[in-house]
Amino acid sequence: MATDPLLRQGPDSTDLVLRVGPAGPAWNALTSAGPALFTPLALGVPTLLVAFWMALAGARASTVFVVVGVIAGLEYLIGWPALAFSRARDILRVEFAPAGVPASLRLVRAAGPDDWLPVKTLREVRLTHKVVEPYQGDYKSAASTLALELVLRGVRERLALPFGGDPQRLADALEDLLGPAGVVVELRTERSTRDRPQPNSGWTSGGSASAGSGGG
Repeated sequence: MATDPLLRQGPDSTDLVLRVGPAGPAWNALTSAGPALFTPLALGVPTLLVAFWMALAGARASTVFVVVGVIAGLEYLIGWPALAFSRARDILRVEFAPAGVPASLRLVRAAGPDDWLPVKTLREVRLTHKVVEPYQGDYKSAASTLALELVLRGVRERLALPFGGDPQRLADALEDLLGPAGVVVELRTERSTRDRPQPNSGWTSGGSASAGSGGG
């Protein structure tokens, strides 16, 4: 059977590990507290409009600051649980049980595991390997990303995989694991070339015109 670092076989299941580390509702809430500070910044335009209209109406500066602070605080309190709920849906790993020839699978999310499903619920596994190659003379190396799509009955789960290995090796390992259950594993590679930076033609032409007029 082919093996891959992302597939880890335990006594009861074989896990496709996407992310390791602490999880659970408390951890999600804790890690969302910092990023939620950007919520007032993202909603800064309507907040500034409120402050502007208050200033036009003759409100004192201290009153405007208090109102803006209250609005920003409310935006933060709304953004924090919203971000935590969004992170709770993140998939950490996919478990296939039993370990040898799986008959069931479940998605383990940041908030906890989903219910076990028959492995036949999984219609197809699609791996998309995207390679962005450098243009001629580019000093940057090629960049690769690997995405996984689980085609379940009635739903599709798209996941970004930590990339650092051989996509074909992972595809072969998944095919060895899931092939006996009739699950199709497909690997597709998409190649493109990084766009070459374009010179700032407007600045160049403007500079040339200025130099010409000065010489006359």
